[in-house]
Amino acid sequence: MRIGFIGLGHMGNGMAQTLLGTGHELAVYNRTPDKALPLVSRGARLAADVADACKGDVVITMLADDPAVEAITFGEKGVIANLPPGAIHISMSTISVALSERLTTAHAKAGQRFVAAPVFGRPDAAAGGKLFVVAGGPSDAVDACMPIFQVLGQSTFRVGERPRDANLVKLSGNFLTASVIESLGEAVALVGKAGMDRREYLRFLTSTLFNAPIYKTYAELIANGHFQPAAFAAPLGFKDIRLTIAAAEGLRVPMPLASLLHDRFVRLLAQEGESVDWSAIGQLAMKDSAEIVAQGT
Repeated sequence: MRIGFIGLGHMGNGMAQTLLGTGHELAVYNRTPDKALPLVSRGARLAADVADACKGDVVITMLADDPAVEAITFGEKGVIANLPPGAIHISMSTISVALSERLTTAHAKAGQRFVAAPVFGRPDAAAGGKLFVVAGGPSDAVDACMPIFQVLGQSTFRVGERPRDANLVKLSGNFLTASVIESLGEAVALVGKAGMDRREYLRFLTSTLFNAPIYKTYAELIANGHFQPAAFAAPLGFKDIRLTIAAAEGLRVPMPLASLLHDRFVRLLAQEGESVDWSAIGQLAMKDSAEIVAQGT
């Protein structure tokens, strides 16, 4: 399959590396071309622009947010104007439900197919082909994309014919992850303020009641205070919570916990800046309790 890959950030770079050497022809494009050079040295073709990345059967976009996806897809130099009829655009970014609906309509009008396939997993999972893929779109289009998803992920969850449903599942999942981080941080602040060993407490929790990868991953980050360099930067987490709230408003679903998380991210960004990992909201409760937090203790 001839694949164009647009967006070589922390996640996109690992995903593109995983696709190399699997029998697919890969053309890569990034706004900063230097990020593509390691992939080119391994056999990828450097696309001169977005249009050049859209010459194959499939183009994958893995970009930070709605404005970045809009800039790449719309306009005379964008994906929609240059993707051949019948070809597939796979959006693997975490975007709004509203933008997913716009892309679905625009691609259908152009005679193209659109599949939303956001992923769960951090950069190490992307580089190891261990992501979880959530795919939404016409069944024939998703079927055609399955060889790609099987390379990138350990499993694919198909949510039906509407791409927007995949985006909603992704936003709900990130909301739940942020909720886990916040609740872990509050629990750790409680036992830490009482003088108990935070690491031992988290080791107990993640080997008994909460013996799951997501708890283990974020418990370790919170216990060790390892929030830089960011694998998933705080502004991206904040963006996802805002998009979750927007989707909830559209569906008239109250989500008071999402509103709390929104405010926690505002505080985190105001006090710690934009370079920290989103898991740093797990340290806010310790600061609120006036517990002195020493990194790595």
